[in-house]
Amino acid sequence: MGILRTSAFGLSLIAVLGLSACGGSRGSVGSGNIFGGGSNEQQGGGLGHTPEVEEPRETIWDLFKNVDDPNTTVEVNRYIWNAALDVLNFLPVQAADPFSGIIVTGYGRPPGGGASYKATVYVRDPALDARSLSVALYTRGGPASAEAVRKVEDAILTRARQLRIRDGKL
Repeated sequence: MGILRTSAFGLSLIAVLGLSACGGSRGSVGSGNIFGGGSNEQQGGGLGHTPEVEEPRETIWDLFKNVDDPNTTVEVNRYIWNAALDVLNFLPVQAADPFSGIIVTGYGRPPGGGASYKATVYVRDPALDARSLSVALYTRGGPASAEAVRKVEDAILTRARQLRIRDGKL
């Protein structure tokens, strides 16, 4: 029984030492792995030393993360985006970001309408769905009525469906 415990302790000690040799913390002064490597002082650290750029680590947990570059992945429905620009073409566009899906307009009057409106449109999903669209509509006196917002959302979604059908007939 004593030999079994001693060998189990020895194997666990070897495993811990082996794992700690693989790790090692980078970036903090005076730290390193148990074999003495990885210290900034030994690598010429001191005044005027520029820190090295840390390389991204790859682990099994990276499979469960979204590691795509947000500048290259577009998560906005293009039909809703273009439909919003078409429907609200009477409003001057102040800011538009197709990567985040936000369109901010200034005040403008709809054709044949009396009140001036300002809109903020948020397209937040790649699906051609009503849940993908949020519209905030303002008048000079404050928020527009819920009926006006619903009409604008319906017009944008209807135009988006028309654009999608038109692309399907190519």
